[in-house]
Parts: sequence; structure tokens; C-alpha cells
Amino acid sequence: MTGRILVAEDDPKQANLVRIYLEREGYRVLLAADGRAALEQCRSRRPDLVILDVMMPGLDGLDVCRILRFESDVPLLLLTARTTEDDILRGLDTGADDYITKPYSPRQLVARVRVLLRRAGAAGQGGDEVLRVGDLEVDPGRFEVRVAGRPVALTAKEFGILETLARDPGRVFTRAQIIDRAFGFDQFVLERTVDAHVVNLRRKLEQDPGRPRYVQTVFGRGYRIAEPTPGPTPEPTPEPTP
Repeated sequence: MTGRILVAEDDPKQANLVRIYLEREGYRVLLAADGRAALEQCRSRRPDLVILDVMMPGLDGLDVCRILRFESDVPLLLLTARTTEDDILRGLDTGADDYITKPYSPRQLVARVRVLLRRAGAAGQGGDEVLRVGDLEVDPGRFEVRVAGRPVALTAKEFGILETLARDPGRVFTRAQIIDRAFGFDQFVLERTVDAHVVNLRRKLEQDPGRPRYVQTVFGRGYRIAEPTPGPTPEPTPEPTP
């Protein structure tokens, strides 16, 4: 197992515990004790994955996540003691690919890391078919998405959702099915997490996110991707918030 992982954690004991478990799996580990140091390490050392504690001095993990997502598509995993659904969705909305709540099992953390790196690594292997739906192109082999020739940068989980839908245009996928196919190992994902990622997808793909042409809601069921019409397609009636 290879890969350089940056662990941004201001608690030295926690940081070293994570480092030990990751190094046992063969990963190379970089440490940063605050948000600014994490940014500097990311820009100079180019890690393959970043683990961010949300509560850090200076720039917190959400600020760092937001900045990094503008600068790169490196997989981002948040560590947070904030366990409410709104807190988790806020973290995902900044561009994080995954989260894990404290207290957590180091073995579970390593498993999440393995999944994110495997998904990111598969992006550069090539050899997979390009999925085309209208003027939307999804290239799983290259981890690339284009809309009318315009490249669109997605996080690993956003890409996973889009790829799942694009492989079977017109089919309606429930949130549970999307979690199973796009998120893999993560049995703790909330179904509303899918909604947060879909909101981000629409912001990136659609000319008018409020009237999506691609990722469409099917009332009472879930989501589908459909051949776009020449003009914007009205969004189906929103589902009530649980």
C-alpha cells in the first residue's frame, strides 16, 4: 500500500495515534498542527489524501477544506466532534469527500482512507467506457466530467453519484441504492448526505440549478439522470424534509 497522507490534527496524541495506524498500512504520513500549516503542507508536498480535524486553531478544518477544494481535487476526510446532521451536511457542503465523527475507531478511519484512495486511484487507470448523456460526458477511467465540452471538477463522492446515475439513464435510484453503489464501505452515511452532494452537483453541472436538466428528483423515490431537453426542465416538486 502506498500513498502520502496529511493528517491535520492539533491534538498530538490523536495525531500520533492516526499516524501509527496509517504507517502500519504502509502509508507515508505528514503531520500538521493547525490549519495554516496544513495548507502549506498541501501546497508544497502534494499529499494523496488529507485528513482534517474540524476544530483547529487559526484556520479550522472547514476553512481549510473550502480553500483546498478550490485549489485541487485531493480527497478530503473530515474528523469532527460535531455529530448533528446539520454539522455533517455543512462539512460536506464545503467539499469534503467523507467524514468520521469522534470518538472513532482508528481501524474504521484506515478503512475510510483505503476506500477514498482506491476510488481516486482508479481515476487514472483508464480503460473504462465514457458515459454520454446528451452533452454530458462522464469518463470513469480519467475521472473527468464535461458538459458541452466544458470540464467540471467534482469530488470523489460527487463523481460516484454522477457515475452511478449515468450508467443507467432514466432509471430511478433510491438514496439507499446510491449510498451502496457510490459510497461503498460507508455504512454510516445518512440519506440526506446524498441530497447535499446532489445540491453541489447541480451547482457545478447546471446552468440553472433550481431547474436541473441532468440530475433530476423523482418525488417519493430518489434521483435519476435523463437525456436533457433543449431547454431547462422544471424540477419535480421537492420532497418534504424529514
